[in-house]
Order: sequence, then structure tokens, then C-alpha cells
Amino acid sequence: MEVFAVRSLIGCALVFVLSLPTRAQTLGFALANGKSRVEFPIEVINNLVVLPVIINGQLPLKFILDTGVRTAILTEKAYTDILNLSYSRHYMISGPGGEKLIDAYITNNVTLDIPPGVHGEGHAMLVLEKDYLELRNFLGIDVHGVLGYELFSRFMVEVDYERKTLTLSRPHRFRKARKYEVLPITIEDTKPYVRARVHLNDSTFFTGKFLVDSGASHGLYVDKDSNDTIQLPPKRIHSIIGRGLGGVITGEIGRIKSITLGNFNIGDLIANFPDANSYYDTLKAARDVFRNGSIGGELLSRFNVVFDFPGERLYLRRNAQYKREFYYNMSGLTVRAKGSQLKRFEVDEVRENSTAARADIQRGDIVLSVQGFKAADLTLAEINSLFSSKPGKKIKLEIYRAGATLRREFLLESPI
Repeated sequence: MEVFAVRSLIGCALVFVLSLPTRAQTLGFALANGKSRVEFPIEVINNLVVLPVIINGQLPLKFILDTGVRTAILTEKAYTDILNLSYSRHYMISGPGGEKLIDAYITNNVTLDIPPGVHGEGHAMLVLEKDYLELRNFLGIDVHGVLGYELFSRFMVEVDYERKTLTLSRPHRFRKARKYEVLPITIEDTKPYVRARVHLNDSTFFTGKFLVDSGASHGLYVDKDSNDTIQLPPKRIHSIIGRGLGGVITGEIGRIKSITLGNFNIGDLIANFPDANSYYDTLKAARDVFRNGSIGGELLSRFNVVFDFPGERLYLRRNAQYKREFYYNMSGLTVRAKGSQLKRFEVDEVRENSTAARADIQRGDIVLSVQGFKAADLTLAEINSLFSSKPGKKIKLEIYRAGATLRREFLLESPI
């Protein structure tokens, strides 16, 4: 599956969020019954953390936990309409050239609960007219919004990607567990930044400033124009690497030598170098905060991570996935889930010259079965997992096209 970056969904909307009323920060989240710590299960989908959120005590939804957003965002106005919420402002958010992209609204004094035991009052929320970016279709689960700084500003936030748990602690009661390395971060315009050394090859490296972006599934994005030292890898492909409000995000994808975070050195990883004209709304952070790129879930998920926004620290402890190899879309396919139950799987993109393209799989094909498993019995995450098992694995597909059922086979291969 192609990289899916949630930050790209809302980057150009952030300038509007900055002007929201500040009452949400006055009230905000608190742990119920005087607790100092609460732990609850989460879902991890495509390296993104998904947690349950109840709006106004009535509507249970699912939100992505995103270090890159300031104020809660709801992806579809239909949900707040169900609750008969009023809207204080209406925006028409535009992209380059003034072209209208989306309608968005502000609703205030919203109550947000995260079961069990996290209660928040007085929140402002940015509400999109509709799910322009089809989050649920490309993740394969019902996802309704994004939650960010309002949670991180109040608690120590520990993400255990391996156990799939989230722990919130009051900062003054937090005690660092053994084997965590502590890295300094800076919180600028409500977002966390860390210094890291990137070795592009044996002889070329630079030390840069990177957004720590839990709301993006990629491993590493590098703004190739942010440092004169940056060179693109000699072996690379040009492809879609995400989707944003302005449409698809394209760029170069290649393998680099390593990235060093504190004492951790992670080697032979995939880096994305977005095209400047397609990635304006993410690398151009609100208030023009300079950065060299971003570190996302594909890297973060190899650690237990504790975000300490109040103390401007990041705690990292490697987990069992630390040495997992990096691969990029070995099938060449991007599949989307459709239908009310998200059980109809349609090929959305086929990368040019990929192994799937050579096997005559086309955009619009409906996936009926994978490796003998009926697609209707699988989730999108399970299908993508089969597509990314290991190089050389034979994939058997049954597809539906133009009234005919077709069988196709191809071998997974790493394009870089």
C-alpha cells in the first residue's frame, strides 16, 4: 500500500485552526476520579494509532492520534449534524492559486471522552463538510477524526505499538521505566521537533530538524530543498507517496544508509522525497516553522514511545520490531475499501512497471480473493499485509473486471 499521511490531510487547514477560541485550552482533558494514570487498548492501522472517542457523551467514534495537529478535527459534518451542534464559523479552505478545496466549520464547547477515564470539556473542533480524503476507504476501518495537541499538552503519552496500548499519565507522577533513552525535543507551534542525523550514503550526511509525526504512516520524509547536502539516492522510483487536500502527493522514493536518533542507528531505510509542488501543505508547517522533514509511524512503531510535551522530551525504547527490514510497496498496488462494511476492495492505483502492472492488474479491478482467501472475509489491513510479506513470495489474485472473473499471479519484489 502507498504511504498514507494523515498530516497531509489537514496541513493547509491549520492556519485557520490557529485562530480558534482558546477556551479548549482552559478546560481541556483530565483524568477521571483523581487518577494519575490510565491505560487502554488502541488499534494500530498502517502504523497509525486509532483510539475511541465519544462526542458529547452520545456519539462513539474513532480518531487518529496525531502529534502534528493543534485542535481536534472531525472528517465529516454529518456526525456533528446528528448531535445538532451549532457552528460559529464557516471556512472555504483554498489551495494554491485560490482554488476552493474544502468547506469546513468551527463548533465550540464540545465534550470529548476517551474511555475509560479521560474526560474533556470546552473543546473547539474543526469540522470538514465531508470526508474529502476518504480516510475510512484507504485505512479500511471507520475513522472519523484526528486528535492532537490538546491531549499531548496535558499528559505524558505512552504508545506501546507492540502491545497496542496507550497510557496517559500526569506529568508529575510519571516515572521513566528502564532502558528508555531520553531525547530533547522542542515544541514549536504545538508540534514536536527532534534533531536527527541522516546518512544518505557512505559519504554524505546532514543533521536536521524533523517533525515527530505520529499521524503519518511513513518512516522518513526529507525535504530535498532544505539542505544543500541532500542528494537523492541513485536508485529510486517516482510514485504517489500520499494524499492531501490538494490531491495526491508525489515524490521520489529511495533507500538511504541510516538515520541516527540519540544512540539509536536505524539502517537501510526507505526515505520519501516529496515533490515541492505536491507537498506544500505539510512540509510548510503553520507559522513557517523550518524543518528538514518528518519522522512517522514506520519508524516510531519500532519503539515504545513516550511523548513529554510539557518537559520537551521524547522517550524511546526499542521493541521486537526494531530490526524489521524496510520495504516499499512490493506489489505496486494501492487498494481501497468500499461499501458500508468496507468489504469491497477496489484497485485504486497500479504503479507503472510494477510487478502487478506486468501481471495485467488494472485500476478499477475488484479483488475477489487473495491467496485463496475470499476478500470479503479479510480486512484491508490483512490484504495489505499479504502484499508486503517478503520479496519473492508468489501472490495469487482473483479479480473481477468488465463482467469477467480473472486470475492473476505475480511475485512480490522490492523496487528499490
